[in-house]
Amino acid sequence: MSEHIDNSNFSGHVTIVTGAGSGIGRATAVAFAEAGAHVLGVGRREEPLKETAEAHQNIDIMAIDIRADGAPAKIVAAAVERYGRLDHLVNNAGATAVMPLAETDKQTVVDLLDLNIIAPSLLAHAALPHLRRTSGTIVNLSSTYGHRPMAGGAHYAATKAAIEQLTKSWALELAAEGVRVNSVAPGPTRTDVMLHAGLTPEAANDMYAYERERIPTHHIASAHEMAHWILRMADPAGRHATGQVITVDGGLELI
Repeated sequence: MSEHIDNSNFSGHVTIVTGAGSGIGRATAVAFAEAGAHVLGVGRREEPLKETAEAHQNIDIMAIDIRADGAPAKIVAAAVERYGRLDHLVNNAGATAVMPLAETDKQTVVDLLDLNIIAPSLLAHAALPHLRRTSGTIVNLSSTYGHRPMAGGAHYAATKAAIEQLTKSWALELAAEGVRVNSVAPGPTRTDVMLHAGLTPEAANDMYAYERERIPTHHIASAHEMAHWILRMADPAGRHATGQVITVDGGLELI
């Protein structure tokens, strides 16, 4: 369960959260639900999504690959059909890849672009007509490495830099229509993303230990801490904030 966020501003709102089966996505889905929103949690694997749904009665789930043809339209339609509106889209689903230039593999690059840039773009496109009606928000997940170099992970970092540029450009484009677009850029956060990237549990722990020493606060964030900031960027009370990239990394970007 997440740290409870007492915020009635989300009562009756509807939120789509991608990558909701684990990590930051699961924590975000639960946090929105606890704050009063109806949540459609989206992911590829049904069993982890069921665990997310068990955390709160306001969470429904949809097992689908967001990269599949027609998936963005199906996801948005499902949310609107179930709840009658859409207020927030959280583009959280993504992948990382440890891939030095000398080991660059075309398919890995294509897969990163597909999941980290193309799928969120098409979801935002599908959601836009509904977000216009509700003066809604889009929150894109970037990374500290969207705006600082990442040796051995340049292509991942490049996709996150693209997300930050999409965030700012969409925010400027949609400001007059009342749709806000912001980004949260996590630093090292304890989730299973490194395992999905191919690291062993031991290697992942070694990486966290290394990062902890580098981070000025000497703290590896939890998924719940990131969910807090995602909700803050979607909060209607923050209606004058758009086009912002909020970095939550314990000061790592400063060094």
